[in-house]
Amino acid sequence: MSWGTELWDQFDNLEKHTQWGIDILEKYIKFVKERTEIELSYAKQLRNLSKKYQPKKNSKEEEEYKYTACKAFLSTLNEMNDYAGQHEVISENMTSQITVDLMRYVQELKQERKSNFHDGRKAQQHIETCWKQLESSKRRFERDCKEADRAQQYFEKMDADINVTKADVEKARQQAQIRQQMAEDSKADYSLILQRFNQEQWEYYHTHIPNIFQKIQEMEERRIVRIGESMKTYAEVDRQVIPIIGKCLDEIVKAAESIDQKNDSQLVVEAYKSGFEPPGDIEFEDYTQPMKRTVSDNSLSSSKEGKPELRFGGKSRGKLWPFIKKNKLSLKLGVTPEDFSNFPPEQRRKKLQQKVDDLNREIQKETDQRDAITKMKDVYLKNPQMGDPASLDQKLTEVTQNIEKLQLEAQKFEAWLAEVEGRLPARSEQARRQSGLYDGQTHQTVTNCAQDRESPDGSYTEEQSQESEHKVLAPDFDDEFDDEEPLPAIGTCKALYTFEGQNEGTISVVEGETLSVIEEDKGDGWTRIRRNEDEEGYVPTSYVEVYLDKNAKGS
Repeated sequence: MSWGTELWDQFDNLEKHTQWGIDILEKYIKFVKERTEIELSYAKQLRNLSKKYQPKKNSKEEEEYKYTACKAFLSTLNEMNDYAGQHEVISENMTSQITVDLMRYVQELKQERKSNFHDGRKAQQHIETCWKQLESSKRRFERDCKEADRAQQYFEKMDADINVTKADVEKARQQAQIRQQMAEDSKADYSLILQRFNQEQWEYYHTHIPNIFQKIQEMEERRIVRIGESMKTYAEVDRQVIPIIGKCLDEIVKAAESIDQKNDSQLVVEAYKSGFEPPGDIEFEDYTQPMKRTVSDNSLSSSKEGKPELRFGGKSRGKLWPFIKKNKLSLKLGVTPEDFSNFPPEQRRKKLQQKVDDLNREIQKETDQRDAITKMKDVYLKNPQMGDPASLDQKLTEVTQNIEKLQLEAQKFEAWLAEVEGRLPARSEQARRQSGLYDGQTHQTVTNCAQDRESPDGSYTEEQSQESEHKVLAPDFDDEFDDEEPLPAIGTCKALYTFEGQNEGTISVVEGETLSVIEEDKGDGWTRIRRNEDEEGYVPTSYVEVYLDKNAKGS
């Protein structure tokens, strides 16, 4: 099958068909180009989506990603980012392997098509010129033959006429011979041109046109093959990223399978566990006698909310329940003590540990900087041309001072941490939960005490504000101790730990010291003791071992 032999007379249709083929190729290029734009847009949207839901640095959101479900979600976001990258790869590969290549090929195809059809038109014009020459020689031959025939007839007529002179007859005969010769010459010329035209025509239809059409056919077939190869490349570009996309999806599935609901539940416990026990029963309050309201201090509140109330002279004030109302003054001031003593024991330990870790990291960073400056100074000492060693002294001094300052800060927080971690395990579980309220007292300033602790002679009630409570506390305390008779001792106690009573109404004790008990723990976690006859106050019950007299206990 050859276009040159089968379509020898379809020059115009072939010209239209090849132009249509180029249009199809350009349409396919446009399709691929739009696909690459869609892939880029999709990748950009996926990246923006992933970025939108990424946790913000140094925010509360970042802390939430310790849970396995949040970690899985974060992994999904990261994998979607990689997934978007594969769509960018698709766009890049399609652009480089298909769009750019085909656009260059289209230009070459157009040039080749133009050249082939130019040769075809040139061959057509040549054969048309030959045909015109043949027609011209044919008409001349026909005209000369007619002229020769008329001249011969005229001669014969003149020769037969007896009235015509011999000279006229001779003239007619010569004219007939001339015309006859011209006819013969025209015949010979026509015959030559005809032979030449037939030769040209044969070459045109059997050589030139078949060759030209064959080139056009090959060009068109190459275009068809090229568009087919491009379609294969189109599919292959997609197929190349399928394994990586599959890995992304596998990682998402793996992250989903790594979700551990039990672990997340444990993290909730670790995040919010206070270390306290639920409050005990509330005793009946008999209003026919002086009110003695007994409240358990084994609460869930923080140390500033759940500080046990101290009693003086049998009086007591309403205790603020941890699940009813927050400490009003601390909320109003918005101040967090430096030693985190306002947190429950377990949360306080975590806060202190985190602070110690942060300080250690800062110390390490400053130490590395100091070492680098020291090394640089040594280099300057050995090679003065590189710099002045004295120029680094000020910076080295600043870094050293920063390290010392950070180390002092770290020692302070490590002491508080040791107080929480070292002291609590030495006692029972019940004592650990209760005494966690007071671990921060030994390092708390008077200002922090005023802001974050309830005074020992009473807690904040639901009806009274923190400020009004402070106004009443001191007079009540003075009245109770100045006006009442000293209470008799009901037993003795031995101090298990050293306690520095910094708050009003408390008393300092030294580990191993023996003192008199004048009022036992009423359920609020405090025991009233006396040293000598004129020094008495409250200490945490968990800090002493009490030995009550049998008679006193019986009464």
